[in-house]
Amino acid sequence: MPKIIFLPHSELCPEGAAIDASQGDTILDVALRNGIDIEHACEKSCACTTCHVIVREGFDSLNESSELEDDMLDKAWGLEPESRLGCQARLADEDLVVEIPKYTINMVSEGH
Repeated sequence: MPKIIFLPHSELCPEGAAIDASQGDTILDVALRNGIDIEHACEKSCACTTCHVIVREGFDSLNESSELEDDMLDKAWGLEPESRLGCQARLADEDLVVEIPKYTINMVSEGH
């Protein structure tokens, strides 16, 4: 069973978190089920960048990103080579270390 380690984020999970997940889960779904309220303004349809995360460890174990996801990521704040949309990144059998960026391109939180 893979584990996701969320690095501390001042607003969403100040202490960080280590969460057991299941293969095939998305990073966003695991976070939301465990009280880490990552924004997802498009309701997980790969139409925005509010669930942008940076996978610090385990990036290569994730499913390959689609062309649509790559196009959306080009608009994300703080894009890095290991960036993914949390709603699209599905876990395999390796643990991940995930950083939630400090900002999104949304001017106002959607309040999910």
